[in-house]
Amino acid sequence: MDYSYFLIVFLSVVNCEWNTNDYLKREHSLMKPYTGSGLSMPFWDFLGSTVISSNYIRLTSDLQSKSGAIWNIVPCKSKNWELQVQFKVHGHGKDLFGDGLAFWYARDRMVKGPVFGSKDYFYGLAIILDTYSNHNGPHNHAHPYISAMVNNGTLYYDHDRDGTHTQLAGCEARFRNVEHETYLAVRYENDKLSVSTDIDNKAGWKPCFTVEGVRLPTGYYFGMSATTGDLSDNHDIIAVKLYELDDSSTDATAEDRSNIMPAAQSFEPPREHVDDPKPSSMGGVKLFLFMLLGVLGVFACIVVGIIFYQRQQEKSRKRFY
Repeated sequence: MDYSYFLIVFLSVVNCEWNTNDYLKREHSLMKPYTGSGLSMPFWDFLGSTVISSNYIRLTSDLQSKSGAIWNIVPCKSKNWELQVQFKVHGHGKDLFGDGLAFWYARDRMVKGPVFGSKDYFYGLAIILDTYSNHNGPHNHAHPYISAMVNNGTLYYDHDRDGTHTQLAGCEARFRNVEHETYLAVRYENDKLSVSTDIDNKAGWKPCFTVEGVRLPTGYYFGMSATTGDLSDNHDIIAVKLYELDDSSTDATAEDRSNIMPAAQSFEPPREHVDDPKPSSMGGVKLFLFMLLGVLGVFACIVVGIIFYQRQQEKSRKRFY
């Protein structure tokens, strides 16, 4: 019997099974147990207020003025990829909490800054999970809010407008203080950026937004950062998985993406920036002293009036006798 036909069929089946879009890149992933020898994490660095435990990596605790981050030490050489992150945002605040966290694919790593714990005027992609609305101008969405920003080093993130003047797209996502697990997926394939969430405990991805015409270079780094200010929350990372997606282009047609500049074809229309109310020229201390002097002046007038009245009464009695 000629077994060559069966051999060809078997090899074809094996090849199809391996030709999948879920090739896990362990050098870009982070799963329990986190630590290797000592307090180090294989393939990852951390800075700021980051704390590593056996169950989570806490970028910030539920305290004011904290900032922390973790960054992958291996540049990503894959043109198409999908990043899946299990995270948790929780805290004691019921109505007021903040500020949020961001997932990065950026050129510069381990640099502190004002954009949710990382640098402004960055190169690359930021997926921002903003939990606090700054209320500068009218909003057309509620918070928490997930948005994307692509930067070539020339744009700044405007916190007053919650980044809406530079965002590609966004969606509302109530991921804070839920009892179940929460997940985020960022998929970049053939210049199309798609963000999905699993925050409803339904074991399935829910589309957040999709943007065409996003060009990202290879060789950048993945990272996660978070910050708190006057308001606070716990920002935890539970697991990170990076999957390399199949590239249909051949070696002859493949574009060298190592030196291109991050770019996006379009941004959402920005809402107008509303300047914050200017503080009074009279400072708080001066205003307090002014009010204190006013009260003392009124009190002095009352005392003088009483003394004057008593003397007038004494003169009246002397004239009577």
